[in-house]
Amino acid sequence: MTVLQQPQGGTVGGNADEVLAALQNALGESELLTGTAISDKYLKDWSGERGQMPLAVLRPRSTEEVSKALAVCHAHHWPVVPQGGLTGLAGGAVPSEGAVVISLERMSGVEEIDAASATLTVLAGTPLQAAQEAAQQAGFFLALDLGARGSCQVGGNIATNAGGNRVIRYGMARDLVLGLEVVLADGTVLSMLNKMVKNNAGPDLKGLFIGTEGTMGIITRAVLRLHPGVTGANTALIALTGFDAVVKLLRHAQQRLSGLVSAYEVMWADYYQSATTVGGIRAPLPADYPVYVLMDMQAADPEENAERFAAILEHALEQGWALDAAVAQSHADAEDFWALRDSIAEMLNAYAPTINFDVSFPISLIGQCVERLRAVMADKFPGIHAMYFGHVGDGNGHIVVGPLPDDNRQTERAVEDAFYEVTRELGGSVSAEHGIGIHKKPYLGHSRSQAELDVIRNMKRAVDPRGILNPGKILD
Repeated sequence: MTVLQQPQGGTVGGNADEVLAALQNALGESELLTGTAISDKYLKDWSGERGQMPLAVLRPRSTEEVSKALAVCHAHHWPVVPQGGLTGLAGGAVPSEGAVVISLERMSGVEEIDAASATLTVLAGTPLQAAQEAAQQAGFFLALDLGARGSCQVGGNIATNAGGNRVIRYGMARDLVLGLEVVLADGTVLSMLNKMVKNNAGPDLKGLFIGTEGTMGIITRAVLRLHPGVTGANTALIALTGFDAVVKLLRHAQQRLSGLVSAYEVMWADYYQSATTVGGIRAPLPADYPVYVLMDMQAADPEENAERFAAILEHALEQGWALDAAVAQSHADAEDFWALRDSIAEMLNAYAPTINFDVSFPISLIGQCVERLRAVMADKFPGIHAMYFGHVGDGNGHIVVGPLPDDNRQTERAVEDAFYEVTRELGGSVSAEHGIGIHKKPYLGHSRSQAELDVIRNMKRAVDPRGILNPGKILD
């Protein structure tokens, strides 16, 4: 008899051989990986968090197979961990000991593009980039975008409510989801593949599964909103005098460009200097300015907007907000500018081991937050490098701290305690877009009241009374 701990404090019990036999009977042996057939890729995510050995990895090809698998696990009180592309940074999809992993990797493909409704219906295991390319070929734009686009999966993007580079104009993942198909813990299939923007026929149930990291149900299909196609963007890299100037330029640009600013990425000097040295990226501007902004404006015809875009930069220079600016003259130039912002992967390797913070604040407090965190580093952790950047147009700040000493994670926990205490004091969120997973569970109470946590637990019990879905993630 195998006994596993249940997240609500009870126990999940059952016989492993019986569970495997039931899964094989329901799905066939070809859908299951066990023992040495389970490769390392199913055990960890991009954060470096390594899970424990699962009982089996299932790779279903249809919603029906997901339903059958969950029905078996529910009947045996057996824990299940859903997995997408494993590009998460919070440990939300790593397996717990003896769990059954359900990987959505075989459930891939765009099923329909409804041009009249401007929607895309997609299987959950579809890589985000494949969905983007399908939309583009049909003359549309799928606005969700993040650096892991080639590896992350749409279902995982929705389950974590991914943000990314275009939130300032198009919103988070939840703002692009019109409908979902979800399988509940007992195998019940909820078909909510709505294509309508307006649908007030009772409560909107899909929200229960967006951003809850597979703890409420497993997403198998989605209907996504599409936007009119774009052919390019007006892009500039701007050096500014400080964070006050960053905000002034943002508001001026949004007003003068009628809300068409589609990216507004900030990089403080420490990040920019690292990107252009250890990151190996060409420096379009000198590396001694206080702060840099990467701004772009996507459009059907960027040439028509070039004059308006240039006028924004000229105004910023005249007002003394901007100290220097470089405007992309070609698509290659724009890619070079974006390479600065996307060079984080190289820097994570260069400064490993690192802590990667993903916090959010009211935009008016971001500058104060950075200064307070810098003071924490100088006072308590001198000699450890910290880099500050983020999607400042939506209040999201990222900080990379490292390399960390080999001291059994004592410094890591101390830095987290200090940073999240600043986040709590300023009324921010400990997770802007990466989710809670395992890493941020101890700090969830910094951003959610006890009453809110109680409601989350009650919702979890209602849809997953045996606590089998992604145990130990978000809440204990």
